[in-house]
Amino acid sequence: MKHYDYIFTGSGLAALMTTYKMVLSGKFKNKTILLLDENSKKTNDRTWCFWSKEKSIWEPIISKKWASALFANENYRRDLTLQPYQYNRVLGLDFYKHVFDTLSKENNITFLNEKVTDINELKNHVYVATDKAEFTCSTVFNSIYNKAAAETQTKFPVLQQHFIGWFVKTEEAVLNPTQATFMDFSVAQKGNTRFMYVLPTSPTEALLEYTLFSHDLLAKAEYENAIKEYLDKLGVTNYEIIEKEQGSIPMTCYPFWKKNTQKVLNIGTAGGWTKASTGYTFKNSDKYSTQLVAFLEQGKNVQQFHRKTKFWFYDLLLLDILDRKNELGSSIFSAMFKKGSPAVIFKFLDEETSFLEDLNVIIRCPKWLFIKALFHSKRYF
Repeated sequence: MKHYDYIFTGSGLAALMTTYKMVLSGKFKNKTILLLDENSKKTNDRTWCFWSKEKSIWEPIISKKWASALFANENYRRDLTLQPYQYNRVLGLDFYKHVFDTLSKENNITFLNEKVTDINELKNHVYVATDKAEFTCSTVFNSIYNKAAAETQTKFPVLQQHFIGWFVKTEEAVLNPTQATFMDFSVAQKGNTRFMYVLPTSPTEALLEYTLFSHDLLAKAEYENAIKEYLDKLGVTNYEIIEKEQGSIPMTCYPFWKKNTQKVLNIGTAGGWTKASTGYTFKNSDKYSTQLVAFLEQGKNVQQFHRKTKFWFYDLLLLDILDRKNELGSSIFSAMFKKGSPAVIFKFLDEETSFLEDLNVIIRCPKWLFIKALFHSKRYF
């Protein structure tokens, strides 16, 4: 039974970012690292986006940038100038290739395309089993989401950011490749929080995603019919579907970190790294993975890694509202974006604002909703 210093159970965004940065640091060459995942990471299975002011280590794999975005609902449209930010797109396959090209050159790192079946923490090590082999290690970084733990409890709200997206090529040149559609709530809400998200790369090419923040997933046809209707509204009559993607990202303030131990640290969605109020994962994972590598360099106990901030509470208030009144999402986001500074809003969503800047964003939201949520929030403590 082979022993490793670190085993990553699940090799998604958080695990690959962390391992990649461990390599870049140059301080883990004497540590043996094993990544386990039943997915070989050889397909373009998702699209990640994030906003940034400066260039990052991911610059080589950013395939498109936008300096402008559209926010819309049934009553108004607002063009958002994003400066000093840019909105960046990273394709899943580009990310996987970039990271694995680096990892494959390291003799101390192994990737096995195997399904994890058991993680058992013992006194002196952690036992990890797959469908093909058994291993031990000193520390496990687990990114396999425990759906039952989060979604069977009743204390904390759990919604889903769920979507189906089409990469399309149209005959009509009706798209604006210089502007992303961040949220278009002009689509029928049907008692939920529903919007269209559009990433155009040319006048005739774009990714269109029909997205919901709600409890329940829809039948596949409902997402796809909504995309067809939206294309028709744009004036598109002839198009080719190049590729499809779909996903469901849990949105919750459930305290995953309470499951962390001295030898097992939950990371990624399994560790609460996903931004609870938006479902964004790339930027949060980028931040947390950097912090984790620095933490490991200092030799600290991984059980102490997580730190709860004021933004956890802000997210909790929003989720509390959407949990009880899911149809109010459009009015909340519309109030935030109608007159608010896009730069301050993005800084707020990146969890980098001061308290005064927080107030600048929060005060624009429907006050009575958040006052009620504030009183209701005592049940979470």
